[in-house]
Amino acid sequence: MNSTLKLWTQLGLGTALAGGLLAACSGEAGTGEAGAGEAGIAPDTAATAGEGEGGAGEGEGSAAAGGEGEGGVATADAATDPVAYGIALAVAEAHVVAARDAYAAGKKDAAAEMFAHPVSEVLLDMDPAFAKLGVADMKPLFSAASEAALAGKSTAEVGKAYDAIIAALRGAATKAPKTDASSAKVATGVIADMIERASAMYRQLPTNDAYEPYLDGYGFARVAQTAFAANGAAIKAENAAAHTRITEALALLGKAYPGAARPATLPEQPGALSGASAKVMLAAGN
Repeated sequence: MNSTLKLWTQLGLGTALAGGLLAACSGEAGTGEAGAGEAGIAPDTAATAGEGEGGAGEGEGSAAAGGEGEGGVATADAATDPVAYGIALAVAEAHVVAARDAYAAGKKDAAAEMFAHPVSEVLLDMDPAFAKLGVADMKPLFSAASEAALAGKSTAEVGKAYDAIIAALRGAATKAPKTDASSAKVATGVIADMIERASAMYRQLPTNDAYEPYLDGYGFARVAQTAFAANGAAIKAENAAAHTRITEALALLGKAYPGAARPATLPEQPGALSGASAKVMLAAGN
């Protein structure tokens, strides 16, 4: 309990703690994280996160169906809709990919925050869907990774915490709800969503010099690339137009987000990314 309380306090959650939201921390593993609620954004990032990750405008909230859940994920549909379910897992993965790479780049505090964010932004709202589908609670893994980053553990130790999260996310993916939609169709929907999220975060950057929006977008772009590498052949066989548009968009995103460290000058024009994302959405049937 003490280490978790210390972690959330250091991440700027003093108000949440004072409100008793982590009172259950001494119970089962994961209940402390469940208490974090919407306060999982440190004060110095709250202003930008409202526009990006949870806002109704650009960022995470703009791409997800229905705009439900703090991270703009349709968590209410996740137990029956494999695309909504896949998007929830992808948003969580994007954060930890960004966290791992930010940590390797020496951004300890940003990495700790990124490891912690999926708890409040996605996983809490996904609890009912996970319970229905038989997915074990993953929140303690995110908390442990965040603690390791905040404590300045070795890159190898943080990497092990990251690997544990990825293994849990991959396991959760095998329990996605079943529908008549093909795996290629589902993958296309998830990838299109990640591309739009990355594009939406990039649109903020010309007027927002904060690191977090860039790091969010970087994570979304990397997860889109990973998912496309795994599903590209199936997507091409089923929807060649979507395959072409995704390929084009990912090429632009690779240039726009060259690494976890934000470049001094933006390499791409936000409008180019927006246009590429719109073409992906159109080809995907969104």
